[in-house]
Amino acid sequence: MSAKDLFDLTGRVAVITGGGGLLGRQHAEAIASAGGIPVLLDIVTASAQATELASRYGVAAHACQMDITNPESVRAALHEVVERFQRVDILINNAANNPKMENSAEVNFSRLENFPLEQWHADLAVGLTGALLCSQVFGSYMAKQFRETGHGGVILNIASDLAVISPDQRIYRKAGLAEHLQPVKPVTYSVVKSGLVGLTRYLATYWADAGVRANAISPGGIYNGQPDDFVARLANLIPMGRMARLDEYQGAILFLVSDASSYMTGHNLIVDGGRTTW
Repeated sequence: MSAKDLFDLTGRVAVITGGGGLLGRQHAEAIASAGGIPVLLDIVTASAQATELASRYGVAAHACQMDITNPESVRAALHEVVERFQRVDILINNAANNPKMENSAEVNFSRLENFPLEQWHADLAVGLTGALLCSQVFGSYMAKQFRETGHGGVILNIASDLAVISPDQRIYRKAGLAEHLQPVKPVTYSVVKSGLVGLTRYLATYWADAGVRANAISPGGIYNGQPDDFVARLANLIPMGRMARLDEYQGAILFLVSDASSYMTGHNLIVDGGRTTW
């Protein structure tokens, strides 16, 4: 097989949770650019994004509304995908909660001392339990598919550099705020992303004999119009001296879901501009 053919995804069906979000759309583009069929799963329909992908790349992109925290909704999504395409080849566990916590003049709810238990449950339900549910449902189908047809599948969990290192809370500081009001990266982000790496290793060994590979990717921060002072502080922690571009992880995603990584499983690929080497 040629190097080019190793990355070819023609006809392969890739379901992407959080497919309508910022990174989900980038993952879908990577899939579509290699001839794969991206299926965008999201709590809010991503049909407009699927239509755009279908038009631009000439693939049968599809959108499916799904509540990642609801087992019945996840099973219904699998049924819809299989009924439409008769196969599932790739699962990208990308969905994550994006909490909007309203702070007050006296309390910052991102801080560990004040972090609401209901927010903890909500963040883990989407980012970690949701990944488990999707792995159970779609992963089991891919294992069954392998036993029946010889065609297995790939699970890719989207972790973070903060699954490998702790957040440097200094980069989130705001001038003039008292210490107890200083914003921080919430605890759930690190817990969810670290948990995804552990889930990856578990899945990799659990389905090793069923043709289902499982890997994770730990991307660094993506530039998306953040304040200049924050960008400068974070860039100072990165040997390459900058945040990632929005489309800069597409090559790594394509590698991990294609035959180019056919002898990799249980691995966490860190793509962070070198941040975790310091």
